Amino acid sequence: MRTPELIKQAYDLAKAQYADLGIDTEAAIKIMKAVNISLHCWQTDDVGGFETPDSTLSGGGIQATGNYPGKARNISEVKADLEKVMSLLPGKQRLNLHAIYGDFQGEKVDRNEIEPKHFQSWIDWCKTQEIGMDFNASCFSHPRAADGYTLSSKNEENRRFWVEHVKRCREISAETGKQLGSPCVHNTWIPDGSKDTPIDRNGYRELLKKSLDEAFETEYPKDYMKDAVESKLFGIGVESMTVGSHDFYLGYAIQNNTLICLDNGHFHPTEQVGDKISAVLQFVDEILLHLTRPIRWDSDHVVTLNEDIQLIASEVMRNNFLDRVNIGLDFFDASINRIGAYVTGTRAAQKAFLIAALEPKAKLIDLEEAGKNFERLALLEELKTMPFGAVWDYYCLLEKVPVGTDYIDEIQQYELEILSKR
Repeated sequence: MRTPELIKQAYDLAKAQYADLGIDTEAAIKIMKAVNISLHCWQTDDVGGFETPDSTLSGGGIQATGNYPGKARNISEVKADLEKVMSLLPGKQRLNLHAIYGDFQGEKVDRNEIEPKHFQSWIDWCKTQEIGMDFNASCFSHPRAADGYTLSSKNEENRRFWVEHVKRCREISAETGKQLGSPCVHNTWIPDGSKDTPIDRNGYRELLKKSLDEAFETEYPKDYMKDAVESKLFGIGVESMTVGSHDFYLGYAIQNNTLICLDNGHFHPTEQVGDKISAVLQFVDEILLHLTRPIRWDSDHVVTLNEDIQLIASEVMRNNFLDRVNIGLDFFDASINRIGAYVTGTRAAQKAFLIAALEPKAKLIDLEEAGKNFERLALLEELKTMPFGAVWDYYCLLEKVPVGTDYIDEIQQYELEILSKR
């Protein structure tokens, strides 16, 4: 077992090695305090929500696979699970809530009727945790989304229903941000599209633009809430055309200076979301990131420390974009312990940002601008085997959270005492 003394000794050696490259490990650790990751509540219960006792996920290319025991069955269990997750993570995080997770007290409240009062218990809980909260309209798993269209629906009654839903979600978001003293990012994603080749692509997109304009008509202080729009390449049942494509939302975000959400599972497998960050931020003030791990498609696997996540983190850190980038997670795995999935995935994302903070950025740029591309490549390769793990362990020690694999034992104990009894 690694004692605090051994962890500190390893860190001191790593600190000296990084110092030889002009890297201040203390400064990197300090930067991590600004890396606040929004934890998606839907990992706890497989995106079921609590609108009705039999709420279940369906539609829009969303699917949680697996039946591992221990799924959260109510809001109290979701909160308990989230508290456990946060106790195992260094730093302060945020909560990311979908509209279907309202505290409806057994009352049937349709989505065009939700109000801030239905989410007050969540706001109060965030106050006790001293964290901020983000929000999402839930334009799926509903009878009025059964034909595959919501904000772009040619059924005017359905379209108006979803516009009203988004309006109310924005109102809830603004009230959340006001009460918590931290802007609430409200994200709009819709599953609209066509399984086979449509003729009237333009008609659907005209309706989507109209609906967004109507839904976003009320302006709220940016200190309270910020709007984001999220694209998707395709989904189950919408393989041939997605109304809210990246091109559509990029144009909308630029024209209206809203945030655009870049989900690294929502693009072609060969596209790099990390490359899009500096491009998009030339034209909008902020972006929202949804970090996930796509395997062949938007399958929302648990985030791991892979090259895609590392490039995203590096692009944010290299350009000092932290104050312009909102970081969230979007994965759900029901085939393994859900708490373990949360903690492993969030820690992987945090590690990527710490690794990025430990880059000798100025030195790498100097090499690049001098045309010393071999030297730049060699230095990047050497950085891969630098003792990053010792810095990460020390960071966890400072934050009083489990170091290394110690969190595995804690999660297994939580499963034994809590999850196995559900």
